[in-house]
Amino acid sequence: MNLELATTTFVLVNFCVVIATETATKPHILLILVDDPGWSDVGFHGSKIRTPNVDKLASDGVILDKYYVQPYCTTTRGSLMTGRYPIHTANMVRYISQESVACSLLSKWGPYRRPTPDTPPRGFDSFFGFLNYGRDHFNHTHNGFLDFFRGEEVTREYHGQYATHLYVKEASRIIAEHNSSTPPFLYMAFENVHDPIQAPDEYLRKYKIIKHKERRGYAAMMDVVDEAIGNITEAFEGKGLWNDTLVIFSSDNGGDPVNRGYNYPLRGYKRTLWEGGVRAPAFVYGKMLKQKGVIVKELIHVTDWYPTLLSSTNLLGGTMDSNDIPVDGFDVWDTIAKGVPSPRTEILLNIDFPEKRPGLLLTYDTWYTGAAIRVGDMKLLMHVPNATWYQTPEDGGIAPPMEDIWDQKTNIVELALFNISADPTERHDVSRRHPDIVRQLKARIHEYQKTAVPPGIVPDDIMALVFAMKNKAWVPWRNTCNAR
Repeated sequence: MNLELATTTFVLVNFCVVIATETATKPHILLILVDDPGWSDVGFHGSKIRTPNVDKLASDGVILDKYYVQPYCTTTRGSLMTGRYPIHTANMVRYISQESVACSLLSKWGPYRRPTPDTPPRGFDSFFGFLNYGRDHFNHTHNGFLDFFRGEEVTREYHGQYATHLYVKEASRIIAEHNSSTPPFLYMAFENVHDPIQAPDEYLRKYKIIKHKERRGYAAMMDVVDEAIGNITEAFEGKGLWNDTLVIFSSDNGGDPVNRGYNYPLRGYKRTLWEGGVRAPAFVYGKMLKQKGVIVKELIHVTDWYPTLLSSTNLLGGTMDSNDIPVDGFDVWDTIAKGVPSPRTEILLNIDFPEKRPGLLLTYDTWYTGAAIRVGDMKLLMHVPNATWYQTPEDGGIAPPMEDIWDQKTNIVELALFNISADPTERHDVSRRHPDIVRQLKARIHEYQKTAVPPGIVPDDIMALVFAMKNKAWVPWRNTCNAR
């Protein structure tokens, strides 16, 4: 089970439709979160994988060149929905709900086999999806047991149907039935391209040029996502909503070369704090943007969507409770829409140092990430597992075996400093040349560390398996949280 729960047990995923009570003067919002695509897996970054719908939106919108997420999918989703770094782990749906809205959730809920009260619907009026971090895309099982729900009930009627197609069908139905007098907020966080690597045959045939079998399957899965985004935008157009729709597109973490996602020329991959693990493909599209067809090179982090959508710009019509713990994100609307400098000057990428965790073995999934921070041009990494650069197989690269990744995890880089603006691929450690900057950035990490809540990772709960065996499906089994 993933270290994604090291700093948060909260995740909300795939599909939230929010209908505000105010008049439809606010933009319709389509928030797209794709699971595990790498920096070099989208056409607008030069990939050979065909993503024409995504590329058109990106080229007509604002590409975010210095946009960061967390190294794991759950922590990114937690930061998205709370506006806080994982060390500070509120729920955006909670605040929107204060404005009398209707929410629907599709697909992925998140890592599940630990005792938690956070299973759906939690703030949503409806739910259609699954509870674990990944599952079979056709038979919808995770480790041999069904994981598919409509609301709080297991649904067993979709065996053999490709999951992404089901979610797009549901999205299209909701858009078609939407009351156009109120602006919708559609949160579409795709199950693709998370492993297992599976796609319908008609998509696999498109990529015969890619000789590596698993990479060919991965490309087909990304092709499915691009088609799905095209179908959803057509649904908005058919309903007459598209001209007033704001689109936000983001990956949830870097690509994982073991599962054939790639980030070249960036160093590293999912689960690491190197650029390939946390610098994500992203863009914003909408006719309400004052600038279009540009690349924004200002610092933006996934925590910024929360205050941007719920702040003074009030894009969603929600409100933020001033009595709550302050968010770590910034309102970056003017940076995206108008091109003004970002209010953000630093990003804490994570703090996750090794510690004793009773009953928990360090594995490929649960290994710690270390700490990293970016301030301006400079990025400091401390006690991080090493990582290298992997080029895509279609460009001559070799798909790495698991052993290569494991060897890098056990080779710890105690400290490194990079000028990311001058050296975005992190090849030249300049820590010895700039000891003053090292001291300043180390001090910032230690200041953040003083504010961190205790990590909440715990071993899998055997009772989850007991209930799964009894019900032939993963189901909630506890009502209290003992995640410490």
